[in-house]
Amino acid sequence: MRNSLIALWIGLFAATTSTQAGPMPDKSTTDRLTVEAVMSPTAWGRRTAQREWSPDGERLTYVWDEKGDGKEEALWSLDPETGKKEILVRLADLKQGDEDFRLDAYSWSPRGDALLLVSRGDLYLLPFNPPLDPCKLRRLTHTEAAEEVPSFSPDGSRIAFVREYDLYVLDVLGGTSGQETRLTTDGKENTTLNGINDWVYEEEIWNRAPEGYWWSPDGSRIAYYHFDETPVSSYPLVDDDPTHAGVTWQKYPLPGEANPRVRIGVADIATGHTTWMRTGDDDSYLARVAWTPKGDAVAIQRLNREQNRLDLLRCGPSPANSPADRGACSTLLTETWPTWINLGEDFHFLPDGRFLWGSERGGWRRLYLYSAEGKLIRPVTPEGWAITSLGGVAEDGTWALVSGFSTAGLGAIDRKVARVRLDDSEGNGWEVLTPEPGTHQAGVVSPRSGAWLQTSTTADLPPYGLVRPASGGKPIPMPATAPVYDPASLPKWEFLTIPGPDGSKLPARILKPVGFDPARRYPVIMHQYGGPGSQVVENAWNARAIWYKLMAQRGFAVFMVDNQTSIFFGKAGEDRDHRRMSALNLAAQLAGVDYLKSLPWVDGSRIGLWGWSGGGTNTLYCILNRPGVWKAALAGAPVTDWRLYDSIWTERYLDSPKDNPDGYRDSSPLTYSGNLADRLLIVHGLADDNVHPQNTVVMSRDFVKAGRQFDAALYPGQRHAFVGPYMRHFFQRMTDFFERELRGADEMKMGK
Repeated sequence: MRNSLIALWIGLFAATTSTQAGPMPDKSTTDRLTVEAVMSPTAWGRRTAQREWSPDGERLTYVWDEKGDGKEEALWSLDPETGKKEILVRLADLKQGDEDFRLDAYSWSPRGDALLLVSRGDLYLLPFNPPLDPCKLRRLTHTEAAEEVPSFSPDGSRIAFVREYDLYVLDVLGGTSGQETRLTTDGKENTTLNGINDWVYEEEIWNRAPEGYWWSPDGSRIAYYHFDETPVSSYPLVDDDPTHAGVTWQKYPLPGEANPRVRIGVADIATGHTTWMRTGDDDSYLARVAWTPKGDAVAIQRLNREQNRLDLLRCGPSPANSPADRGACSTLLTETWPTWINLGEDFHFLPDGRFLWGSERGGWRRLYLYSAEGKLIRPVTPEGWAITSLGGVAEDGTWALVSGFSTAGLGAIDRKVARVRLDDSEGNGWEVLTPEPGTHQAGVVSPRSGAWLQTSTTADLPPYGLVRPASGGKPIPMPATAPVYDPASLPKWEFLTIPGPDGSKLPARILKPVGFDPARRYPVIMHQYGGPGSQVVENAWNARAIWYKLMAQRGFAVFMVDNQTSIFFGKAGEDRDHRRMSALNLAAQLAGVDYLKSLPWVDGSRIGLWGWSGGGTNTLYCILNRPGVWKAALAGAPVTDWRLYDSIWTERYLDSPKDNPDGYRDSSPLTYSGNLADRLLIVHGLADDNVHPQNTVVMSRDFVKAGRQFDAALYPGQRHAFVGPYMRHFFQRMTDFFERELRGADEMKMGK
């Protein structure tokens, strides 16, 4: 479950609009927003894609189309010290026969002497000697099956990839160039997977990253995942588009049922032999994998199925070990927590074997430094700051870039980038590099030079990018086109706190209607997500930002409030949702309604509520547990019965259905279906492989049985994130729904 709505919108709003960072919008255009207009791929400008640092950190490469017509798309280079930009190669010049070259992905050789290109599932090698010569493009694979998640070995002599769920390596240098070696042979869809994540690991363990293998430092071995999915239940995703409907079977473990059986093997490339790591506890999750700097061991994070114990294992696959010791694991450190442990992506080895480790043991996530033997040395990030991500670590281990926020007050509405000195034992090495309000991230970091790409945004400003030179010189704006609309001309968000349960102060934000008149009474649209550790009160231009401004132009106020289990309240706050979800979120939304009704310009009889994914679940929970509070509600892609969602996410918070039947029952909207009394539109994509359409089907069944009327919108072929015309149609449908239900026909005719 992710706190996001529609992934395509990220691209629509990825424009550089800051006066210091990019071009200003065309003032000749009208600022009156329409759904069709804001859904245009260029309405909010364009920005670069596929940004990568060269191994030496002296150039940032990226894909950019200056004219935006698809004819001038090229791979560019930018010098972070001088700001010089140049085209390395035009993609049109890489054309293969009658088929245009489509650059799906690329990566640098560790030597910096070549680029690995991926196009339509095949691999290509382009020697790097700028300007690049398209005639030297070398096709490495030409197969019907796609080569997935390719990567260079550390010395650049080989490329690993996954084909049809088996792991391969391909020689690209020397006399054996072009030779393929197949390291696994049992790959089969929905049965056995090697070197790539299955659905539930990719979604809930790796934050949607598919890679499932790791090169050893010397490039002689590869550690990899092996998934046995035979015990996992399957769900049918039906494609009704063709005359004869098709079915895709998805392996999808439900709470309390069998998970995939997972092992980690280490394949020796020279012999093809795999040594299996003896991690123990076959029902645990093997959540993170990294080689030690010397390559003498593999570090594996083992999370028990209850998710309240996390062990960092050191496993020895080296042939230098005795046969009895190969694959044996010892425990470097253990974290426990009474409820659950949140996995982070902030584990990193330093060159001397010491490592960085993220932990919430103090109530907020901090970064700690450990010895190679697993002994705590010291915390490296200060109290009063919570770390949200580890952006990059210096190649020599002297510094790290992190993103985080101040834990005081409304500090979590912003994200800051800070540099922390790892060689400062006095604790004076903390420097905030982006003190300005807003959400800032260290997008791409060069571990060698220290140059990095800053991506920034606010609630009223679409994202922009700046290259930050290692020398600390003036930041360089990334190429971007101006948006059609001027963000400065649109209404602005206001951040505040409101009274909440038990004397709490709940974070909130409000967007007033355009032409606000305190003598009028306005309808309000509330938006929520509401899950543990979630956040909607943020100083960021997110996937729904422009639609809210559009509704403000149409005479609506927009309001959001985060509950006591949100990120603002730390680990102790989110633990309140353990074994019983949604009740505290309902209390927060009711507090929000009370606050809105205290405002003389709000019409308390015309308040709507909506959410997507977990927010859709909580929207249903709210209106079914407090009928009559909201006049209308929209629930998008909701989980309606927690027994129908995946095992890893659901058990983390609710434990298993067998151990907590009351929690599953009381947390599920399905339990309260007979209480529906408000206008409801429920929306689902029929190809949703995350929250299955079954959730909306069973909810509809129970509404019908209870004699309750509702509206539904089903979108063929759409997954959890809608795209293209389906996305435009949905937002128009939602716009029409709230205008009809909250404004009324007479007011709409008057154009108010």
